[in-house]
Amino acid sequence: MNYWLVKFAPFRVSWQDILRQGRFEIYGVRNFQAKNNLAKMKLGDWVLFYHSQEEKQIMGILQVSEEAHQDKTTAEKWLSVTFEPIKTLEKPISLSQIKYDAALQNIGLVKQQRLAVMPLAKTEFEKILEKGKSY
Repeated sequence: MNYWLVKFAPFRVSWQDILRQGRFEIYGVRNFQAKNNLAKMKLGDWVLFYHSQEEKQIMGILQVSEEAHQDKTTAEKWLSVTFEPIKTLEKPISLSQIKYDAALQNIGLVKQQRLAVMPLAKTEFEKILEKGKSY
């Protein structure tokens, strides 16, 4: 299993929207590194969902339910992946909590702030979840 973090603006799709709909399909990703990360996602991989731009916090855990496919919002060769919600964190994890932790200084969320889809090591994924006292 692989571990990931995806960022999406809550005014476009929020964690509450995902829970209501029972799924989330990431779309509109127009960065080649993020596209490559989407292509690497496999069924069952776990993903942290991050509210970007406004709240800047991790809200919950998703699981890949459909691997990379054509992004329906464009005719160009960009990818989309579909997820299903697994768990809402007991307490959202803020960007400042992550930045404060020396063990997480090299994750994409800190190093590449504009990247929408990024891999995490299992240890990083678990360390982040400890901050939300959820698992």
